[in-house]
Amino acid sequence: MDGEVPFVWESRRPGGPANAIHANREAGPAGLLQVLEASGALLVAMVRTTPPQTRAHHVFGVSDPEGFAAMGIVETLVHTHDLAQGLDLAWSPPADLCSRVLARLFPDAPSSTDTWPTLLWATGRAELPGHPRLSTWRWDGTPRA
Repeated sequence: MDGEVPFVWESRRPGGPANAIHANREAGPAGLLQVLEASGALLVAMVRTTPPQTRAHHVFGVSDPEGFAAMGIVETLVHTHDLAQGLDLAWSPPADLCSRVLARLFPDAPSSTDTWPTLLWATGRAELPGHPRLSTWRWDGTPRA
């Protein structure tokens, strides 16, 4: 790299956290991708170097490195979906990745349906045939063992 990653940290709404991290809009789409890549690399580094028995706070309850990795993946997948929808682009992630995060964070989600639509359903973003659309949802990041 020949420059800084275009992060900004600021509150963007009244009462919002002052240390929220955002991509600098002035850096455009390339800057957004750079911020996403750097954030993903940070998550990977943290998960790889943190002992599996380590526990940390999350607003939905205590979790372990595996749980935090799954949460980061879900956030990346569903917000990429949100962006793609806003830009009218077709996009879907690998089914095996969706399957793994569904098993880790949404153990009660249907297992007989395609994984990507199921993940969108589990996060309240889509309908799933035979299942009512969720108006509220939360994952379960608690350690499994």
